[in-house]
Amino acid sequence: MIVEQTTLYIVLGIYGFCWCFQIFYHLFFMLKTSQFSPSKASDCSTPLSVVICAKNEAQNLQNYIPEICQQDYPDFEVIVVNDCSTDNTELVLAQLKSRFSNLYYTSIPLSQQHYEGKKLALTLGVKAANNEHLVLTDADCRPVSDKWLQEIGAQFSDEKKIVIGHGRFEKRKSLFNLFLRYETFFNAVQYMGFALRGKPFMAVGRNMAYTKSLFTQGNIFKNYFNIASGDDDLFVRQCATKNNTTIQPCYSGQTESIPPLSFSEWMIRKSRHLTTAPVYKPGIKLWLGGEALTRQIFWLLTLCSLFFPTFVPLTMGLLVVRLVLVHVILARAAKKMGENKLYWATILFDLITPFLIGSIWVINIFSAKKKKWK
Repeated sequence: MIVEQTTLYIVLGIYGFCWCFQIFYHLFFMLKTSQFSPSKASDCSTPLSVVICAKNEAQNLQNYIPEICQQDYPDFEVIVVNDCSTDNTELVLAQLKSRFSNLYYTSIPLSQQHYEGKKLALTLGVKAANNEHLVLTDADCRPVSDKWLQEIGAQFSDEKKIVIGHGRFEKRKSLFNLFLRYETFFNAVQYMGFALRGKPFMAVGRNMAYTKSLFTQGNIFKNYFNIASGDDDLFVRQCATKNNTTIQPCYSGQTESIPPLSFSEWMIRKSRHLTTAPVYKPGIKLWLGGEALTRQIFWLLTLCSLFFPTFVPLTMGLLVVRLVLVHVILARAAKKMGENKLYWATILFDLITPFLIGSIWVINIFSAKKKKWK
């Protein structure tokens, strides 16, 4: 009897700790994103260089480069690095160059294809930039407005040298697309909140900006050429501090990209991205791992409590409090980020998301297969 009571107290203690961790995590990190007010896009005097790495992206370049080259910004250039493409990328870029005088491009020969990911292409693009302030995006991305560069550029200052933006995915009619957009939105609220709390750890190459000096002085990829992805995270890991980093969460400062069309494609992308997780700082890994683990345990114990009617009122009450808090925080962030009612997807995906990400992480640990940029 004593053993059973001790076990019960331990389980309740674990349950209470997980609930408290979740509440603190969302109030301390996630809420911060919705409370942030970015600088107004009124000063467009800073010259910008948009850097894009493209590998077999001929059609996307044809579709999206015009929207980038015609941004409502007085002084900017667009630099595209053709990274060993085997399609019509070179021809498309030549045609686009004849239309847009602020477009420049260079190509990497197939003989250099042995480098992992797009690190070489990104390095060449940064070196080719004529301006100190760089804006990064991908070839399959388009700005959601012609004020994109204004919104991103306005966040630079003498102190702020890194700007972390949000790269959303196109909305399509499917449950998988809903999950994809929700997971991307949740992650953005999370890593932006960490940055505002002085703990920047990641960004997305679809929409971020930094100074050329930070990149060239940091020697970013010296020790990471064997890592297949995560060039954006590696940069943040090396160069971002609590003082030199800011965010731009607002809708007009975002990009939108083509989403993965299948669950398997998303799994491959997520697996490749998680190859950088081991290089995160120990404190960041502890916070992120703690959030995922406590959420899993909290849900599992809540579901198990349904078999013990005595504890159902307690567990259901704590579950409701947590879900309401998460909804309110994500609703505020969604309003600021123009994600409409996407936060309601928490009801569907709050339970399964950490299990999916955790499964991919475990697969990465035991997989010897190399991840390459495709």
